[in-house]
Amino acid sequence: METEKQFYLGKIYDIKKGEIKNEPLFYDPPDLTTHAFVTGMTGSGKTGLCIDLIEEAALNGIPAILIDPKGDLTNLMLTFPEFLTSDFEPWIDPASARREDKTVTQMAEETAKIWKKGLADWGLESQNLLKLKNAVVRQIFTPGSTTAIPVNILASFEAPNLPWDENAELLRDKISSIVTALLTLVGMKDIDPLRSREHILLANIIEQNWKNGTSLNLTQLILQTQEPPFNKLGAFSLNTFFPQKDRNDLAMLLNNFLASPSFQSWVEGQPLDIQSMLYTKEGQPKHSIFYLAHLNDSERMFFITLLYSAVETWMRKQRGTGNLRALVYFDEIHGYLPPVANPPSKSLIVRLLKTARAFGVGLVLTTQNPVDADYKALSNAGTWMVGRLQTDQDKQRLLDGLESAEGNIKRSDFDKLISGLGKRVFLYHNVHEKQPKIFQTRWAMSYLAGPLTLTQIPQLNQLAGIDDFTTDQSKSSKRPPTAANQTIDFASREKPNLSGISEFYFKDVNFTNKSVLNPILLGVAEVRYLKSNPSVNYSQTICVQVTNPRATGQIWENFEVGQVELENLQAGAPSGVKFNSIPDFMSRIGWWSEQEREFEQWIYETHTITLRTCSALGISAGPEIDDVTFSKSCHDAAELNSQSEIQKLEKSFNTKKSSLEHKIGNQELKVQKYKQQLTTRGVDTALKIGESLLKLATKGKLTGVSSSSGKVRMAANARIQLKEAETILENYIDDLKNLEDTYNVEKQNIQDKWLAEIDTVKEVKLTPTKQNIRISHFGIEWRETAS
Repeated sequence: METEKQFYLGKIYDIKKGEIKNEPLFYDPPDLTTHAFVTGMTGSGKTGLCIDLIEEAALNGIPAILIDPKGDLTNLMLTFPEFLTSDFEPWIDPASARREDKTVTQMAEETAKIWKKGLADWGLESQNLLKLKNAVVRQIFTPGSTTAIPVNILASFEAPNLPWDENAELLRDKISSIVTALLTLVGMKDIDPLRSREHILLANIIEQNWKNGTSLNLTQLILQTQEPPFNKLGAFSLNTFFPQKDRNDLAMLLNNFLASPSFQSWVEGQPLDIQSMLYTKEGQPKHSIFYLAHLNDSERMFFITLLYSAVETWMRKQRGTGNLRALVYFDEIHGYLPPVANPPSKSLIVRLLKTARAFGVGLVLTTQNPVDADYKALSNAGTWMVGRLQTDQDKQRLLDGLESAEGNIKRSDFDKLISGLGKRVFLYHNVHEKQPKIFQTRWAMSYLAGPLTLTQIPQLNQLAGIDDFTTDQSKSSKRPPTAANQTIDFASREKPNLSGISEFYFKDVNFTNKSVLNPILLGVAEVRYLKSNPSVNYSQTICVQVTNPRATGQIWENFEVGQVELENLQAGAPSGVKFNSIPDFMSRIGWWSEQEREFEQWIYETHTITLRTCSALGISAGPEIDDVTFSKSCHDAAELNSQSEIQKLEKSFNTKKSSLEHKIGNQELKVQKYKQQLTTRGVDTALKIGESLLKLATKGKLTGVSSSSGKVRMAANARIQLKEAETILENYIDDLKNLEDTYNVEKQNIQDKWLAEIDTVKEVKLTPTKQNIRISHFGIEWRETAS
């Protein structure tokens, strides 16, 4: 599949027939200057779609800044045009191979064949992969770590090469974001730029220097915090607004951060210069991936704020264009563009969404959690790609956002389209095109190995030919330990002495004298969820295995979740195996105590369960009940309620029906009676009239006429009575028919009403209390990661 100046994202999908049509979906790169928003639950294929989009940007020579909080975008380095088993083998998880009773080599061979066939089915071959591999220079940065390419953030405090008077508002916003991020990093919470003395002081110090064209580093900023280059702030003297002692305390707080050994990795490596991260010196486009899985929340917020600020400053120096000049991709915006809160990153992202189009910079923002995104900000996005969503709440919130972004959408149509999406099938809505489309994503050219770990990043950079790292540590490790080669260096190690720390092994693993075990953090907890209305008593076991825990910060964003058969865990070490080294911090009991508390807190904050409840039917279910069973329970309850109400209706109907049938029976007797009377009176009248006529003929006298006339009148009255009786009978019969019709309508209405209640199911989020979180296992799991 060769395309010219277009992105090949997949093929149109017939959602009614459930099949792919032979009609490619092409996306025009200039449309991306109005930005894109991609969403879909875990398993929807969102990551694959976004990898496709980035690959197409590379093939079109478009440079990119790629923010990777989880480690998924590292897969962009895994492009293997020759489909060799040896290319795939280092990236196969040995544990996955062992679960399928295969060797790593067998698994790699099968994976290579699968990838080759998958690409061929989408019209992609080796030549396409070779073209992709050579299209751009790829490199992975690890801010805050010297494991791969660190980033020197000091450039963020340098005076921008922009005239202050012409850009005062922009530069003040930039300063505000930088100061907020810095204060967040050192532990301050809920910083209000208009109320925080610390924020106001630091912002004024930076502004004073930048106005004079003077750059700062953190040391100078700390020293000027003690002795600022001004004597007043607003109407007050400096010492009244912020006394010397308090300024010394703030300077000490900043200095503690600067003096920390962990901070040194923030001031080593490549400067945070966007131009050099988008292009080589020779002008070749780059795709710079910023791997952030190893950072804690405040460190991530700090770096992302600095990065977006640097992008904005670089962008303002460019000339306007209608073409796509650069791509800025953020893999998960959860927490960085929230609907209510205002973290430091939010104002920068919102500003870029509003202004970047004029400079040809396209933003792509993704999330698994549509309810946590600010749709007022995302209304600036011209392209929306929506995959399968987890809850109806997610869908309704997303439809609100679509209406905000594109006011003329027909909500019911989009609702139906989104409800019918399957895996790798997405709704595509582009304001530059007339109609929305449904498409299935193409096969990714990069091998999707899943999130990769920090220790694997140097090897990924080497795959891309990036060997010139900036630290001695990186240069001395041309092939860092990974799952594929970790047994080489430590084949003779004995198990370290870890007094007071729990250690676990799995009994059913066949260890040999060639087995080399690595330390994995294992945490197992039983969590119980209790609720009285609706009644819930549900428990689940949560198991996490962290393969590369770090010394500080939140570690619960990069781990494996699995099912552990606790009876297979044993404390004693198997004989004959060897052990890899263990980081110093993992040998400290205090570190384990802290992480156990963090583990409990992480469960409390993240492990909500979804209850499905229908109050009208009195039905509720937790996650242990599958959708089919829950749906059947709702239908059964609706049927039961329907039958109960119909029985009451039927009782009333039968009473009324019996009354009418009794009236009809009586009236039928009356009609019969009047018919007999009319018949008798008609015969008598005829005889009397005949007798009178005979007498008249023989005597010439009119005798008996008066009597005959009375009989005629009586016959006429009988006819009237019969007619009235027949009318009443017909009315009774009509009433009975109407009663039956009404009964049938009301019966159907009852059935429809209770069936409709099935569609009123609501989802309720239930969070466990800390009292109901019981940690059963927490310590080191010794696991073999290579054979």
